[in-house]
Amino acid sequence: QVQLVDSGGGSVQTGGSLRLSCAASGITASNYCMAWFRQVPGKEREVVASIRTHRSSTNYGDSVKGRFTISRDDVQNALYLHMNSLTPEDTAMYYCAAYGPAPGSGVCSAFDSMYNYWGQGTQVTVSS
Repeated sequence: QVQLVDSGGGSVQTGGSLRLSCAASGITASNYCMAWFRQVPGKEREVVASIRTHRSSTNYGDSVKGRFTISRDDVQNALYLHMNSLTPEDTAMYYCAAYGPAPGSGVCSAFDSMYNYWGQGTQVTVSS
């Protein structure tokens, strides 16, 4: 049984930092595209960042470029999102997601419909 468990969310002030974690079980993460999405009530879910392999092929949403960093540890079957310079606009529920097999080249999809495994979500709240 595949399971993704998100953690690390919380409440911070503008300019603060958080690190989100996602623990994967039931899959060999190295074979999968993995990504972070976020959603605000009443709005569509948007991709934050995706990563195809341990060392390459990352892709970021325009609103987080230069502030967020996605990384993965395929030995630990884990995914991370380091978030810096947070603003109230980053307030959302954050979800990790995975689909496989990962493509042999290029970047992972930014479309949530491609991802068939999802974490339960972790809330990030940024106050001004």
